[in-house]
Amino acid sequence: MRQDVSIPTPGGEMRAFVFTPDQGAGPWPAAIIFMDAPAIRPALFDMGERLAKAGYYVLLPDLFWRAGPYPPLDIVKARNGDPEMGALFQKLRGSTDAERQMADAKACLEFLDKQPRADARKVGVTGYCMGGSIALRAAGLFPGRIAAAASFHGGNMATEAANSPHLLAPKIRAKVLVAGADEDSSFEEGQKERLDKALSEAGVDAEVSIWKGCRHGWVPSDMPVHNAEGAERHWKALIGLFDETLKAKVGA
Repeated sequence: MRQDVSIPTPGGEMRAFVFTPDQGAGPWPAAIIFMDAPAIRPALFDMGERLAKAGYYVLLPDLFWRAGPYPPLDIVKARNGDPEMGALFQKLRGSTDAERQMADAKACLEFLDKQPRADARKVGVTGYCMGGSIALRAAGLFPGRIAAAASFHGGNMATEAANSPHLLAPKIRAKVLVAGADEDSSFEEGQKERLDKALSEAGVDAEVSIWKGCRHGWVPSDMPVHNAEGAERHWKALIGLFDETLKAKVGA
């Protein structure tokens, strides 16, 4: 079941979507999906519904809300030189950054705290593409709240940048799962090794790998590189992670 909601933030109202199981009244363990760069669309709604059916109160924030209402983004056209889609893509991407994303993540946690059908004492987060680094960064900045953090075909998680997510490893308390894409320049073997080392040295319970045969963007069903087998592998891994870290805590 999907519900459109509005979440207050210091900069305005953030559009978001809630998904809950079809049966029961909760409370259900809370999870946040951090979207990929192609923006809010039906494929992400499908993902929210599927995670909800596994027994979760799922929140999907629109991290491009500062750009105002926007038409559907055709990411293939945007990357192939279409001027209209290219301009829209740049507008949307330019409306957010790491600082704003963490402000949005904080607002999401505060929203979840007020929902009687959500058990938000410990929250699971998962991210895709740009959302992968958001999930990891949120785990480092809100360690007392986030018990599980997953990243699938995420990028730029262990770069030379001063605010690279891997530098937050000493603060992370969550159990972490990172599944990088095959032949992905935004998360190549060097970044994978750097991230794995940072998490290991910080004592984080983490699994970091690159899934061979799965290209960047393989999970959402509408992506040209969608890999059905890889997507199912992702669901098994994600739900397993959340079940282990979140469901045992409900009612405890």
